[in-house]
Amino acid sequence: MRFFIRKRRQTPTVIIVALIDVLIVLLIFLMVTTTFRQQPALRLALPESEHAQRPGASEAAPLVVWIDEKGALWLGHETRPVTAERLKQELIARAQKDPGLKLAISADRNAPFGQVIKVMDAAKAAGIKSVNAFTKERQERVGQ
Repeated sequence: MRFFIRKRRQTPTVIIVALIDVLIVLLIFLMVTTTFRQQPALRLALPESEHAQRPGASEAAPLVVWIDEKGALWLGHETRPVTAERLKQELIARAQKDPGLKLAISADRNAPFGQVIKVMDAAKAAGIKSVNAFTKERQERVGQ
């Protein structure tokens, strides 16, 4: 005689709907908290200027040449390394495609000044009429 009836155990299941809800909430959280601002790949200590313009003040974005503190040259927003001769060739090719090309030099405060002159010479050889330098706004010091 059997007095106890054994109940069949249900196999454990995972509730997929609840997992999908949790994943959607996580995805929304990550999308809201992520910044989509384009960060430059190089960290430069820019010199200060009293007449510095805010970024985005000009209509067309200029072609940027970066010079780090060691004197290495980097071209464009993709910041690919170039030599001085290759930079000159690139500037000539781009100036032929776009005669109104604007060039901006973003040199580190400690960058060799000779490299800045090489970039300016390459721009002149390419026929680029507008060459600017990036600076940062002067910070008012406390006590002055």
